[in-house]
Amino acid sequence: MARTGFPDDLYGDLIASGPGGAAAKRLGLPVPPRLRRYAPGQDFLTGPAVVLRVGTAPPAADVAAWLAAAGAHVVADPDAAGGDRLGAVVVDATAARRLADLAQLRELLAPAFRRTARSGRVLVLGAVPAEVGGDAGAGFAGAFGDVEGRAVQQALEGLVRSLGKEARGGTTVNLLRVAAGAGEALRSPVEFLCSSRAAFVSGQSLLVGPAPAPAPVRERRVVVVTGAARGIGAAIAEVLARDGVHVVCVDVPAAGEQLAHVANRVRGSALTLDVTAGTAPRALAEHLRRRFGGADAVVHNAGVTRDRSFVNLDEAAWDTVLGVNLAAPLRLTEQLLSTDGALAPGARLVCLSSINGLAGAKGQTNYAASKAGLVGFVQALAGPLAERGMAVNAVAPGFIETPMTAAMPPVPREVGRRASSLQQGGLPVDVAEAVAWLASPGAGGVVGQVLRVCGQHVTGA
Repeated sequence: MARTGFPDDLYGDLIASGPGGAAAKRLGLPVPPRLRRYAPGQDFLTGPAVVLRVGTAPPAADVAAWLAAAGAHVVADPDAAGGDRLGAVVVDATAARRLADLAQLRELLAPAFRRTARSGRVLVLGAVPAEVGGDAGAGFAGAFGDVEGRAVQQALEGLVRSLGKEARGGTTVNLLRVAAGAGEALRSPVEFLCSSRAAFVSGQSLLVGPAPAPAPVRERRVVVVTGAARGIGAAIAEVLARDGVHVVCVDVPAAGEQLAHVANRVRGSALTLDVTAGTAPRALAEHLRRRFGGADAVVHNAGVTRDRSFVNLDEAAWDTVLGVNLAAPLRLTEQLLSTDGALAPGARLVCLSSINGLAGAKGQTNYAASKAGLVGFVQALAGPLAERGMAVNAVAPGFIETPMTAAMPPVPREVGRRASSLQQGGLPVDVAEAVAWLASPGAGGVVGQVLRVCGQHVTGA
């Protein structure tokens, strides 16, 4: 792996050198920062954290306490950090309702943003615009509700996405929408987005609502990962195992040797299974019920591509991609939910979508349709599963350095790498960190969401 963390990224290696970086800056070329990714035992942040509030936002005090408990040195304001650059800046703007509040946000955030450290974190907390009620004293109030309040809250989206594109040195900027009653459920999302586990997540918005009552704690959690023999699936298995999970690694029989190697490496178990087979749903459900007493999470990662222009797509290329990427998760999930004991109480489902499913991609109508379908699957199941104390979400990777992207022609590959705010491709571990977080009990307040792990890629941004 190259010193910059980009496999076979000659440009990235060149820029990492002193002369190469200086030349790139003079010529106005992209200068990819070195991202700080999670490693056990590292400091939580690269510098002090500051929590700012616009108006009288109530969660601010809790956020400061959560960051301190995670290991951050929390200061009252940027000046209290002395000469240190800030590792995290959190702005609680949930109470922002007036244009004057946006002005206050600028006054508070601009000096702190200027002082963020390399690989710093900027996190804005906002309200859910649809939950902003009317105010008899507000402009456009009455029958129209609080128009100004909703406009102000929606403005946070543009502010965060723009700041993400202005940030330098691996700093990320994200927005958490805090629904009424979210309370303690906000803690895990704040910790994740402020941590180095979210190194390739920027310019994104997530909604956090109240979490269901916690399920009984099991001695060891069990998580299923399909397509685990290689690439992103193998990385997901490794991160989950690092976090103390028993991983049931699933892949097709043809990948059995690779699958066994991954399962042994993560001290999990291997299950060879073609997820498109008619017998696969019942086989998986019974395996989980009998051997483990149910799975705590299922990660629908298995996926294939058969790229060609739409008019040249034959039936086999269409059916293969839709069958593996969309039909299999639908059928497996239906069986798991209908088999008593196949899923543990409070189970989590995570689907691997793609930014190409959100924005489309030339030559990938079959793939994009399947990945967009997974978003609809997540949104449709979110409410019913929440009623059962479960959660379902999707992760949409952007340009990730895998064997598939390594096989791309050089020019499109280079464009894909640089077309993000972080000016580089992500690594499989970046996707794995997001999946592992969404599969964790702490993410119970995040339901029906699509988290893009793309470095704020221009595609679909």
